[in-house]
Amino acid sequence: MLLRSLRCWAAQALRRGGTGSPASGPGTRGAQRRAWPLGNASFGSMSSDPRLGSQRLPVSLPALWPEPETTPSLRDFLRGRGGARAIVGSYSGPQPAANGWPPVDRENEKEKKSVICVEGNIASGKTTCLEFFSKTTGIEVLQEPVPKWRNVRGHNPLGLLYRDACRWGFTLQTYVQLTMLDHHTRPQTSPVRLMERSIHSARYVFVENLYRSGKMPEVDYVILAEWFDWIVRNIDVSIDLIVYLRTTPETCYQRLQMRCREEETVISLEYLDALHRLYEEWLFKGGLFPVAAPVLVIEADHDRKKMLELFEQNRDRILTPENQKHGS
Repeated sequence: MLLRSLRCWAAQALRRGGTGSPASGPGTRGAQRRAWPLGNASFGSMSSDPRLGSQRLPVSLPALWPEPETTPSLRDFLRGRGGARAIVGSYSGPQPAANGWPPVDRENEKEKKSVICVEGNIASGKTTCLEFFSKTTGIEVLQEPVPKWRNVRGHNPLGLLYRDACRWGFTLQTYVQLTMLDHHTRPQTSPVRLMERSIHSARYVFVENLYRSGKMPEVDYVILAEWFDWIVRNIDVSIDLIVYLRTTPETCYQRLQMRCREEETVISLEYLDALHRLYEEWLFKGGLFPVAAPVLVIEADHDRKKMLELFEQNRDRILTPENQKHGS
């Protein structure tokens, strides 16, 4: 529905504003951040521009902001069709409110709410972390939409991926990108949103692993990468903190044996090791992929009781990421 709405709007805009691609221009993404371990938890260094989603797409002004009497704005076009919540274009001035002017102060509005993503390998303890903080007032929790990946109108693309990654990798990751985008853009109703993984890890860990392991053709990889790059340049998928639950592949494999997901019975230690290396490159060592926010690393090879203690010890650091941006 979103793609159809975007295409219809783009066609109207192009007829009025001339030719051009919404993904044209080089664009830049957030600066790299590196996370170094300090005991059980550590923070990564931060750039003056910590949000990946704050980048602007260098396209011509008429294409994104046509005169109201000629072509409807993209915001109004999508609102009438249940579309995206926030679109980021080259226009950096005041944005109209839902009922027109005066403009809404987006920066102050954003500061009132925080988005924290819990990242880590399969069976690293993400669900335990979300369950722990879900009992806190003022927090909304968005779990990874695994049920959707297991049942798309009667089909199970997640199960198909584990059986034949070469055939179904692109299919599943396309749907993963869509469902994670839905999580990022859904209206936030609480001061703090805690998400299990993100659209960023879908790209930099899982899509990357399929390509590096030879299970995804280059053309599929490039298409997913182009679509992801367009999303982060044009739609607000910014986050305020990444909590990286750092575990060894061996620990994850042992925990997997105690879970009851049918699809995961075919997951090998080698697969977990490949995902671990990509998470390390992205969030721990740094330098390879853009990092969308400061990174809090929590060593997560412990039993459940110890992990709950660590979550409590790091409660303030996790739930008040704004303080970390100013070095508090």
